[in-house]
Parts: sequence; C-alpha cells; structure tokens
Amino acid sequence: MDVALGGTFDPVHDGHRALFERAFELGDVTVGLTSDELAPETRHVERYVRSFTDRKRDLEAELAPIAAAHDREYTVRKLEEPTGIAVEPQFNALIVSPETKDGGDRINEIRERRGHDPLDVVVVDHVPAEDGERISSTRIVAGEIDEHGNRTPEREGRGATRPE
Repeated sequence: MDVALGGTFDPVHDGHRALFERAFELGDVTVGLTSDELAPETRHVERYVRSFTDRKRDLEAELAPIAAAHDREYTVRKLEEPTGIAVEPQFNALIVSPETKDGGDRINEIRERRGHDPLDVVVVDHVPAEDGERISSTRIVAGEIDEHGNRTPEREGRGATRPE
C-alpha cells in the first residue's frame, strides 16, 4: 500500500510520531513537507517556521528508524500547495489528524473529479501532553511543553494555556 501524509513538522513531536507509526504500519510512505512558501500559509497561528532544508533533515532522521522497524520505504517530497501529493493516483491511504480530516475529504473530491479511486482517510488521534491538552508544535515553540508533552520547567506551576 502507498501511504501519504503531509505537514510542516516544525518541530517533530510525539503526535507526529504517532502519525508516522500508523503510516508505516500500513505501507510505504511518502511525506509531503510544506515548502518555505507554503508553511506560513498552513499555520493556524503566526510563528517562525524553520527552513525546508532544516525541517527535511530532522524529519528524515525521525522517519528512518520507524521505516526500518516496519521494513518499509519512505520518501520526503516538497509540498507547494495545500492539497499536496495525495491527489496523485498512486496513493491508497492518507494519514490525517482530527483537525485535518476535512482536508482529506477535499482531496478525495479532487481525486474523484480526476477519475482516481478515493483514498482511505485514516484519522490518528492527538497525543495528549501531561496537562491533558494535545501536543502541538506551536505549544513547543511557545515553551509550554517539550516534544514529548512534558511541561517545561519555566512553565511549571504557572498555568500556561494552549495558544489560540
């Protein structure tokens, strides 16, 4: 099975790792990594995003051991548009998080118009941080939590809240 997923992955965290793990359980994986131009457009909050080159290097370091553990292949490709690579006919499944499921449905509409079979849209639940909120790159960059969802020492006891 050929599996697609996409994102900015800045920084990679345990929620992303859950997506990767599920993808490799299903088949060989192609990860669409947002370009430097697209990355700011896909963020729900305004914040700095590292360069494509740096994000790709870190992403490949995360993917390699998971792929090896499942005896799978992977490729990282640059995403230049939000619908990304998943509209291409070779893919069978798309891995999404709960907030990106609607995007998977839109991709299937595009695939249908192009005469391609629909993707199996596989939703992977969020991974909660120790405070019960979801792990997100935005929260990590804001210094609320680390990549594993642990509250950072400077935020301990200060009642940090999830950014909007």
